[in-house]
Amino acid sequence: MESPLIDHPDRLAVSAAVGPIAPVPDQIGVAGIATRRRVPLLRVALAGVAVLAGSALFLSGYSLGRQAAAEPGTPADDPAAFRPFWDTYHTINDRYAGGTVDRERMVQGAIRGMIDSLADPYSAYLTSDEYRASLQGISGEFEGIGADLASQATDGSSSCTTIGPTCRLVIVKPIGGSPAERAGLLPGDRVLAADGVPFDGLSVDAARARIRGPKGTILELSIARDGASPFELSITRDIIQEPEVETRVLAGGTVGYVQLKGFSDRSASDFATAVRDQVAAGRQRLVIDLRGDPGGYVTAARQVASQFIGSGAIFWEQDARGSQTATLAIPGGVATDGSIRVVCLIDHGSASASEIVAAALQDTGRATLVGQRSFGKGTVQQWQELAGEGGAFRLTIARWLSPAKRWIHGVGLEPDITVALPAGVPPGADPTLDRALELLAPTTAPVIP
Repeated sequence: MESPLIDHPDRLAVSAAVGPIAPVPDQIGVAGIATRRRVPLLRVALAGVAVLAGSALFLSGYSLGRQAAAEPGTPADDPAAFRPFWDTYHTINDRYAGGTVDRERMVQGAIRGMIDSLADPYSAYLTSDEYRASLQGISGEFEGIGADLASQATDGSSSCTTIGPTCRLVIVKPIGGSPAERAGLLPGDRVLAADGVPFDGLSVDAARARIRGPKGTILELSIARDGASPFELSITRDIIQEPEVETRVLAGGTVGYVQLKGFSDRSASDFATAVRDQVAAGRQRLVIDLRGDPGGYVTAARQVASQFIGSGAIFWEQDARGSQTATLAIPGGVATDGSIRVVCLIDHGSASASEIVAAALQDTGRATLVGQRSFGKGTVQQWQELAGEGGAFRLTIARWLSPAKRWIHGVGLEPDITVALPAGVPPGADPTLDRALELLAPTTAPVIP
């Protein structure tokens, strides 16, 4: 069964993945780089995210889960090319004397080797368990306690990398309705240990891995809180539905702000509702924030872009034979009226489906892009599920091109207005958003005497 295309450069690629963590251009994946907030947020709820071959779902666009009902065996027109493979396979089965041969593991290893031979960071093999975890992550649901974590130097001056005497793990905020919130975790709480084992010497990623876990399991956290003695807190992990859309009102109620953190089907619907509410409230100036958004389903990208673009191509797909197919706007978008002014924020963490939307808005002149150059992921992957417990693989099957047929792979999108981010930006400051509000400020015609 063909599933919808997803374009996640990897929260990888499990939507991937995360709240929001920007991908590192020279290190494919969800490996943390500082976000615009300068404090690297790590979504504890990410337990379901599988990290593959150094990739996080942030960098993958793909279509999901087609069961291969392929013709088994060696192609009749090319037996010589496969003879070394079968010779090796049969020799191992017949003659290996070092122990029992796990044929399932051997076959999975062969499949992984074929995919790895492509040297494509966006194509990869997953075991059955990894594949299931990937699908869970792409859906926007994760298993964990549901809290944002950050590293913080003990003097409070900045973030840090290794937990220890001068670097602590703190709760930024629990997700609304999550086990963390129900258990009483508060912003600013310091997390000292998990199940009695301190985090000293661990990276933030490793600390996060210790905190996440399957639904129903109990985690004992040691917590330090200002004004109180350290105490133990028991939290039962659960499936967390990560909020992917945030909406606010800025500039004295005159500018609507909608942030999108991922491209699941649910987030696309929530995004449309948020924009509709802003427009219904009479706001004719909107800020769409795609910073740090690693992408997701390309079908969701189409829905999001169609809220502003009434007709024509949202993007093009170019397959292995060079054929190009347009994906058209869905009629009925809630903000297609040109009188609604739109600014779209991007940065180095905006990738894949985020770039599809931003490129469409830029090429059609529907929005002004403000921020920093985007990640630069211009390919689409398809998931193919293998029979039995054979797992699945994702394979690059197409390039995506902007409406003007630009291919931004490895290059990224250049914003219409670049905002430099100097070192030492104070906490809470947001120069990129400030610049967007300047652009959207109403203009007053000069008074001529």
